[in-house]
Amino acid sequence: MTILINLILLVTALGLLIPILVLFIECSLALLPKKVQEFDATFPPPSIAVLVPAHNEESGIATTLKELSPQLKETDRLIVIADNCEDQTAGIARNYKTIVLERFDQENKGKGYALDYGLKYLEADPPEIVVMVDADCVCHPGTIDRIAKLAGTTARPVQAVYLMEQPPLPTPKDSISALAFMVKNLVRPKGLSRLGLPCPLGGTGMAFPWSVIQKVSLASGNIVEDLQLGLDLAIAGTPPILCLQARVIGMLPQQEEAAKSQRTRWEHGYLKTLLTQVPKLVGESFSQKRFDLLAMAMDLSVPPLSLLVILWVVATVLGLLVLGLGVSWIPFILLLGEGILIIISIFGAWVKFGRSQLPLLTLLAVPLYVLWKIPIYLAFLAKPESKWVRTARDETDTSKS
Repeated sequence: MTILINLILLVTALGLLIPILVLFIECSLALLPKKVQEFDATFPPPSIAVLVPAHNEESGIATTLKELSPQLKETDRLIVIADNCEDQTAGIARNYKTIVLERFDQENKGKGYALDYGLKYLEADPPEIVVMVDADCVCHPGTIDRIAKLAGTTARPVQAVYLMEQPPLPTPKDSISALAFMVKNLVRPKGLSRLGLPCPLGGTGMAFPWSVIQKVSLASGNIVEDLQLGLDLAIAGTPPILCLQARVIGMLPQQEEAAKSQRTRWEHGYLKTLLTQVPKLVGESFSQKRFDLLAMAMDLSVPPLSLLVILWVVATVLGLLVLGLGVSWIPFILLLGEGILIIISIFGAWVKFGRSQLPLLTLLAVPLYVLWKIPIYLAFLAKPESKWVRTARDETDTSKS
């Protein structure tokens, strides 16, 4: 029995070591001095079409379009796909220099279908670069130009840094959520970019050469269609890259139920993708002899931070409890070392990137945030989310659709 317990604990500790070590390496590399991305000044500005999928976004789409319009040339196109809208989204969009496409299909709902509809519209007169921006996000000035030029010069998909802003009256949970989002979308991708490795696609602030995006179909109800798209493109030979000089900002929903619904959809979709795509990426990395695909598999193997912490805590407590049965200390010592790596990773990310927005005392709310997430993970075991559901908006909300 003791041998069996030793074996189970050791396998568990080694299994957790992989994602924890990946997290630590990525976060550590991100702390190095900024590596400036060079843009080819001689590269002529490409023709751009910006696709904005929108479902009942009348409360925030005006802000999005106001920020987008000045970033485009006269010859560029700004296209809003009003998808199954029951409000004034299309009418508001027409007040700006936009092409408005209205789509009605109650059977096929979701952002993927809307984007595919926009791509089909462009087939008759395709641009050099297609940019995709959610209707509830704000692009910092210069973002469209930077990601479009980088996509044009590299012939690869490009992802802007996508961050979440806290609501006007943030709770400690909102602050921790924004920090976790920053670690996932800025810190870890920056660490990967230091090694010249691909980044995941985040769903908004993305630029694609037409020659790349025309080869794929986005028409699906996948709840993390953007993440899957990036993996498919990487396997096909065009892995996405990060543009650190470009920023897209969304806002966390302030309503409790909306926040929970949003996190459930994101994290269930991510976990399902992790379980199905990590083995595929590893297999493709060996068959194609490509290290970048293996790196993407390792990055994808890191579960959401809350779940990683929960798994580590459970394993460590069990390891401590069975020490009295005469089992080896090695798994427990290994787990303690992994805990130190987690703390260093998160604290280092906070010091470098989040200290100005997140007071140190707020970090004390991390345990409460982790507890809030437990029902989400239990629901994944019982009944994982599989359908696209729009996140309810606050009155002035600009959260991810």
